[in-house]
Amino acid sequence: MVVFIHYFHLPIVISYLQKATVRHRGIFVSAQHYVKKAVYIGDNYQLMLQKGEKAPDFTLPSTPEKSITLADLRGKNVILAFYPADWSPVCSDQMSLYNEMLKYFERYNAVLLGVSVDGAWCHQAFAKARQLHFDLLADFEPKGAVSRLYDVYAEGVSQRALFVIDAEGIIRWSYLSPIGQNPGADGILDALEKIK
Repeated sequence: MVVFIHYFHLPIVISYLQKATVRHRGIFVSAQHYVKKAVYIGDNYQLMLQKGEKAPDFTLPSTPEKSITLADLRGKNVILAFYPADWSPVCSDQMSLYNEMLKYFERYNAVLLGVSVDGAWCHQAFAKARQLHFDLLADFEPKGAVSRLYDVYAEGVSQRALFVIDAEGIIRWSYLSPIGQNPGADGILDALEKIK
């Protein structure tokens, strides 16, 4: 579910939540613990899935002939790297960096999956041109369906978002990068180290 809060009201809501307390299992805790990260899109903030939430299952094509289902990867840590588009300069740099980091991710029993709204044929050409050795998933039809499940779809594309999911299917870390900025791999490695 995507929740939109007009940008004018967000500071008031956050200020209230930071001061509020919530009764959780008989214990009063700061409501700030429950505040999700907000994605600024136009005049609205969009809330993305966070640490501790169950990762929504999905099946997406990785090539015109092959599909990948998230649930089939249970027992392994999974890195979901949502990105706006194949061939764009920042996306090309980000995916090339992750390709170079594969051996480090594998040390943590982690599988990397790139996800964008491009089609499977486009992914296949992009992966071949960039010599990528991990699966790129086509969130193409219905457009952005999985990106919407993770609350990282806006303005016709997947946002530049990262999720580290543990072997039990629980999100252990999530991060939304500005769309024009390569988020690098440090946050992913830190999250994988904490799962270990």
